[in-house]
Amino acid sequence: MFFEFRFWKYLFNRNELIESLKTTTMRNFEKRVWFVALLGVLLFALRDIWGMHTEALTSIFANGYEDTYSVARIISLIGVIIWSILYMAFHFFGIAFLLHKITSIDLSKVAVLQLFVVALLLLEKALNFFIYAIVGYTTDFSILSFGPLAATFLDNEFFIHFFNHLTLITGLIIAIQFHFLRAFTEMSTRKLLIIIIAIQIVLALISAGFSVIPFETFFEGGQSA
Repeated sequence: MFFEFRFWKYLFNRNELIESLKTTTMRNFEKRVWFVALLGVLLFALRDIWGMHTEALTSIFANGYEDTYSVARIISLIGVIIWSILYMAFHFFGIAFLLHKITSIDLSKVAVLQLFVVALLLLEKALNFFIYAIVGYTTDFSILSFGPLAATFLDNEFFIHFFNHLTLITGLIIAIQFHFLRAFTEMSTRKLLIIIIAIQIVLALISAGFSVIPFETFFEGGQSA
């Protein structure tokens, strides 16, 4: 027997999805993967076109280098599209493979879970983008994260970015992953929960590390502007 994979239906009714995966064969999953990937690329591209995180290019235009600015914006857009593909591929294929190895759950089943994760991450970015577009400016912090609160009480840039990557969506992802994975593994619930939380903490640490690395100094021969 076969069942149709429907994203929104199973996002809010995961018990039915779990039972279906145990007893029947899923079809049309690949179409949903490509659909989410396309929407993700479009979202990242729209954010760049709007000017999100392209503030460094403003000085080029202000100094009268309009042709250079146009080329820089095109290169920025291409870079963002490539990054969006890598970002989604990492969370879809990379994390799915890691969870598959840790839990011994079929990779095809974990991939279904990670499609939900990718979609939730994109929804968070879309919500932030929508609000930034309304107010007319952007910040480095997600409105759904603990970053703004951390910035109020902490002076350490690394920890501020670390808490910025821990959001309400992160908590929802942990809950969905735990609910889904424990239905397919004999691993103890305590151990499984610790592993899932640890993965999110490691991802936040890595992201915070990259956020505070002064990449611009590398391109300027190690000298700050």
